[in-house]
Amino acid sequence: MRAWLRAVAATGANSPSTIAANYAMIGEANEAFTWLERAHRERDTGMVGLKADPRWDPLLSAPRFQDLLRRIGFPED
Repeated sequence: MRAWLRAVAATGANSPSTIAANYAMIGEANEAFTWLERAHRERDTGMVGLKADPRWDPLLSAPRFQDLLRRIGFPED
């Protein structure tokens, strides 16, 4: 899966948020956050589901994820 994700990322065929979600699902939090930051910089529309999409569940409790939600402007719970 990691090799596939690296290949997909190199092609530019998928959005940064999609790549980040896949890294999150396989437990690669650092890679996921790298791609989430890129998605944020590029205003990736896939970011609108950060609070609802279960693919992000592995990252929900991470302070970096909570900070990203705040910077994007999601309301706090």
